[in-house]
Amino acid sequence: MPGSANSTWFNSYHPYQDHLQFLSDLQSQYPGNAELVTSGSSLQGNAITGIRFYGTGGRGSRPAVVFHGTVHAREWIASMVVEYFAYTLLSGYKTDDSIRALVDKYDFYLFPVVNPDGFLYTQSTNRLWRKNRQRTSGSSCLGHDINRNWPYKWDGPGSSTNPCAEDYRGESAGDAPETKALSSFLKQVKASQGLKLYMDWHSYSQLFMTPYGYTCDAVPANNDDYQRLAGGAVDAIRAVHGTSFQYGPICSTIYQAAGSSIDYVNDVVSGDYGFAAELRDTGRYGFVLPPDQIVPSGEEALAGVKYLLQNMKSQIESDLDMCRDVRLACVNN
Repeated sequence: MPGSANSTWFNSYHPYQDHLQFLSDLQSQYPGNAELVTSGSSLQGNAITGIRFYGTGGRGSRPAVVFHGTVHAREWIASMVVEYFAYTLLSGYKTDDSIRALVDKYDFYLFPVVNPDGFLYTQSTNRLWRKNRQRTSGSSCLGHDINRNWPYKWDGPGSSTNPCAEDYRGESAGDAPETKALSSFLKQVKASQGLKLYMDWHSYSQLFMTPYGYTCDAVPANNDDYQRLAGGAVDAIRAVHGTSFQYGPICSTIYQAAGSSIDYVNDVVSGDYGFAAELRDTGRYGFVLPPDQIVPSGEEALAGVKYLLQNMKSQIESDLDMCRDVRLACVNN
């Protein structure tokens, strides 16, 4: 029934329409701190729906935190974990001082399912479908891999030119409607309030990753800071249930992957931080993670997120680091 979002939601997986209802119910329980948002539409016209929430100062007054889940349709645990974040942060806002401090500091945009067409297909036809449902001219195979389609370092190693491949990069950079919508939304958020943290949630492999995916021969200028944060997040995750995550740049930690959202956010949108996480497990169940692992997955992932939110450098600290690095470079030269 409407208005009844509660912790029992995380006891099982759910049909797509029920996810939309859950977000609506959750928002209705916290009307002063939350609103439903969309970041555009999918190929088949499904709204890419999320929930936005904020604390003291109101919406738009703080730097943004944006989470994407289930860009790969079969990764159901990602949608549940992103919703676990939303539920826990909203329900704890008035009772937990540590949560209130985080929600007051940032403006959150959480999108549990950014590939709704593919997600629906996993529920009706093929549980292990990965891509969206886009047609490619001259091919009978459907689907573009949204996370190889972002218009930065597109068509490089780790993406396929074969429309039948799981990692097909599309016919042109950013030609997936979902990619266009998501990239436009991220640029808009960055321009209007700043993008402090972007995270793309996947499964499986238990990894916590930083840029870059397109190459193993380069890292961002603030890579030391990235690795400090990723290492701390992994430690925080392990402290909850003993689950071990590995961390490092995407290319060297999992595989080379051109056209990813993380590289795009880091170098094009210029968000302060962008991470990709691969949730449980390491292969026993793979994409079909049992529902009794939803809550522990959410609990440990939230611990990692809290670490990031509490330990990311402020803009002033980042600027000071940059000035110091410039001075050192001048001295060394």
